[in-house]
Amino acid sequence: MFFRKSAGPVSWLIVGLGNMGDQYEHTRHNVGFDVVDEIADKLDIPVQRLKFKALTNTATLAGERVLLMKPVTFMNLSGEAVEPAAAFYKVPPDHILVLSDEVALPPGKLRVRASGSAGGHNGLKNIIAHLHTDQFPRIRVGVGQKPHPDYDMADWVLGKPQGEDRKAIDDAVKRAAQAVECYIKEGPQAAMSKFN
Repeated sequence: MFFRKSAGPVSWLIVGLGNMGDQYEHTRHNVGFDVVDEIADKLDIPVQRLKFKALTNTATLAGERVLLMKPVTFMNLSGEAVEPAAAFYKVPPDHILVLSDEVALPPGKLRVRASGSAGGHNGLKNIIAHLHTDQFPRIRVGVGQKPHPDYDMADWVLGKPQGEDRKAIDDAVKRAAQAVECYIKEGPQAAMSKFN
């Protein structure tokens, strides 16, 4: 097992995107939080220390010291948490791994990327603005398209998936946690070929 606790400097930030509050729990928009929680459960550590405008904890994952982060800023201000943490630990953008939802992917599909645009995602957009680069890795978890064009996007992403969608997304959260470990241990190419 790669998981264990230890002290030392942080070489990676693992940032799950979501919104704080019971009403947002397990919504499509909060799958980033769900992936961080999945990793934390495997490591048997709570992510609850308030630091850098985020709930955090440090851990060893795939032999590297990581800071698990769940920003408490609301999704569209996530960069306000990521930027100070990156500056404090001197973590370069290519070691800031961001986990988010993706409406352009079918429920349960993963997309691992070493960099790229925000793709209309406000959380990613804000992190790009604060880091002044889009050259950071991300793992997007597919939550599916809204059912019809007139459907409000906010209502869709803040809704809780049901039935087959729920099952597919829950399974993807587990695979995304494995993809984080693979990305850190084996690099972007390996993670992309195994999980995309």
